[in-house]
Amino acid sequence: MKRKDFLKKTITTGAAAAIVPAVATANTSKKEESTYNKLMNQVGFNHLPNKEEKVMNAVIHRANTRGHANHGWLDTHHTFSFANYHNPDRMHFGVLRVLNDDQVAPGRGFGTHPHDNMEIISIPLEGDLEHKDSMNNVAVIKQGDIQVMSAGTGIFHSEYNRNEDQQVRFLQIWLFPNKKNVTPRYDQITLENKDIKNHFQQILSPNADDEGVWIHQNAWFHLGEFTESKPVNYQLKDTRNGVYVFVIEGEAQIGDQLLGKRDGMGVWNTTEMPITPSANSKVLLMEVPMQLS
Repeated sequence: MKRKDFLKKTITTGAAAAIVPAVATANTSKKEESTYNKLMNQVGFNHLPNKEEKVMNAVIHRANTRGHANHGWLDTHHTFSFANYHNPDRMHFGVLRVLNDDQVAPGRGFGTHPHDNMEIISIPLEGDLEHKDSMNNVAVIKQGDIQVMSAGTGIFHSEYNRNEDQQVRFLQIWLFPNKKNVTPRYDQITLENKDIKNHFQQILSPNADDEGVWIHQNAWFHLGEFTESKPVNYQLKDTRNGVYVFVIEGEAQIGDQLLGKRDGMGVWNTTEMPITPSANSKVLLMEVPMQLS
């Protein structure tokens, strides 16, 4: 399925009615610490986790070992160190720096805040998430949508739960880019249900003309929703990359390791990865460079 076959979201400017409630205005004159510099300064020479449960060429992060914070309006789990959660052995997997599993209360959200030089991907799992940014994009994303922002030279944006009567859940994923200070950009697509049924559908790549959204990094994401258990042999696009598997729902078997809901596993130094998702499972594969440029 080519990119043109995706159902494209229409992003409008000035559609203030799409944002409820009102978003706080940021003081853009205030000097903010660079997102890229702050996160890059936290990584070590050994950027692969080295003290977790391991199998050969792999690292496993069980769901119950993630960082957790409940702020009332935000209940969040961090696979890698983030905010007040700091674990020197859980800083990142290659260029994959942030994997947050967020639940936002009705009518609440993240006020306007800055980012720079980071590739930011959001994958909604439940509810409606409102987005507004300094590029004049106004949008609502929901389950089935994939959103990407290249922060580049710098952007401000906000994210809010549009609904007053239900929570919103989404994954937010940050990758270090392979090129700094690019022009900021936003993109959003909608997947059809059949696209991800019982196979892994590409949802992200480095190529603007390929399937899914694209980013400034040699990375490929695939998403699959399985109604039946079936073995899949994932072939890496670049053998210098690794693959981080995140089980959104259900279970998945990789070698002799059984992963449960919200478990993560990274593998590297391989050209392929056999994986068997269980029936009624949803699994995200993130192929990323292992070296930080």
